[in-house]
Amino acid sequence: MNYLAILVAALSTFVLGAIWYNPKVFGTAWMKETGLTEEQLKKGNMAKIFGFAFLFAFLIAFLMPTLVNHEIGAIQAAGGDANDPALIEFLKVHGGKFRSFKHGALHGTFIGIFLALPVLGTTFLFEQKSWKYIFIHAGYWIVSFAIMGAIICGWV
Repeated sequence: MNYLAILVAALSTFVLGAIWYNPKVFGTAWMKETGLTEEQLKKGNMAKIFGFAFLFAFLIAFLMPTLVNHEIGAIQAAGGDANDPALIEFLKVHGGKFRSFKHGALHGTFIGIFLALPVLGTTFLFEQKSWKYIFIHAGYWIVSFAIMGAIICGWV
């Protein structure tokens, strides 16, 4: 497992967040939908907010290889035995076929659409949030998962 790729993938959520939630992109709309002002946001405990945000992003990035790297599925099918002769032969023939940034981004996008969007959408509907609010956040996570998947799958 490429732990450096996992770390960079987790950190990528901060880079995207700085762009996505910038007032010139979706930041103004997000603040309007939440009813928060810049002054209120500045009063938050930034160490707690960013610390837990990184922890959560790291947990997602740590799971991401099992979702975007098909070779891990083959290893799992071999019972986790990386020395299994059949696995070794299989990887000689098929290993690396789908290890690209493009393939990882595709799977990350699917994870965002089919996992993040429904989870956030359900939660925010029960919280009686607007569709705009739902799509601002779901869009962020769809793009985040695409970037994370690209980094993890493509960084061999």
